[in-house]
Amino acid sequence: MSSPVAIVKTSPETVLEDYGRVMRLAGYDVALPRERDTILKLNLSWTLFYPACSSPPWQLDGVLTTMLADGYERKSLLPVENKTVVTDPWKGARNNGWLGTLEREKIPFTDLPSVEWMNYRFDSDLLVLNRIFPEGIQIPRMFVGRNVLHMPTIKTHGHSVTTGAIKNSFGGLLREVRHYCHEFIHETLVDLLLMQNEIHPGIFAVMDGAVCGDGAGPRTMVPRIKNVLLASADQVAIDSVAAGLMGFEPMSIPYLRMAQERGLGCAELKRIELVGDTELAGQNWGFKTRRSFVIWGDQMIRKGPLRPLKRLLLHSPLMGWAPAASNLYHDYYWYPRKGSKYVREFMESDWGRLFQRYTQGTTA
Repeated sequence: MSSPVAIVKTSPETVLEDYGRVMRLAGYDVALPRERDTILKLNLSWTLFYPACSSPPWQLDGVLTTMLADGYERKSLLPVENKTVVTDPWKGARNNGWLGTLEREKIPFTDLPSVEWMNYRFDSDLLVLNRIFPEGIQIPRMFVGRNVLHMPTIKTHGHSVTTGAIKNSFGGLLREVRHYCHEFIHETLVDLLLMQNEIHPGIFAVMDGAVCGDGAGPRTMVPRIKNVLLASADQVAIDSVAAGLMGFEPMSIPYLRMAQERGLGCAELKRIELVGDTELAGQNWGFKTRRSFVIWGDQMIRKGPLRPLKRLLLHSPLMGWAPAASNLYHDYYWYPRKGSKYVREFMESDWGRLFQRYTQGTTA
């Protein structure tokens, strides 16, 4: 039996209290010992705000409110986010409404590019990362010996089918060249579980499903309001419950199946203990994973007919074209032509009005 997965119904009016409930139901304070600092790993999939794409501000607020109320010291809570070749952590923190909450609580935000990174030799028999990074796997030194609490959202992903707690470490434990791993994404996610088990004394995840992403994730999705929160110390189990809600069979998703086969968590829904509003887990939202134009192109180069050009296009000084093309497509084509419509619709919802309160600094 895995660690339990807590599932709770939420609303814009009760979301902070609901975060406390879902975290306590899942035993977060047992998973995250107070005598250790805790990395709060946010999720930034786009520098721009887009519903369900990145950690919403009420997720960060709910986690901090709960932990501070339960006796965790401010100085022991370390919110962080990394960059990719197409995201900026500080602009993303501002656009997604995180900074106001952090300023109110007097807790600093750390961008991982500014901290010390170190080569770390892992004892685990990693599947692919030692081969992908033969010069050594670099991780932030600050992660070693500290707890980690992941804050993903429920959404689909064009590379990995779904994304959640496990893939959130992809943006923390690997540098911005982590796109090298896309060709072996499922094996990479298993490696990240092994790596986390070596360096973190405590691991926990809280997943926001107030607004979820359906389709060509992690960015060009259709937002779906679902009013659900999940929490667990078992990253495989929480990702599997989220996959089941979205309409996927978790054991059909390679990274979840491989993780269970290696004893890293439970992916079989019938074996996962649910607590909280358990009737919610019977839903099937019918989500479908699709590939955005950018992910389709990436896969054509890494695994498709353009593979002979992979080294030239993605692993040479010429690779600068790829992030430029991605930004051009996402920020200047898709967002104004399609995404802005979904953003406008979201802002007219109760969750959208709550988001605007965070970005306008009117939340207490």
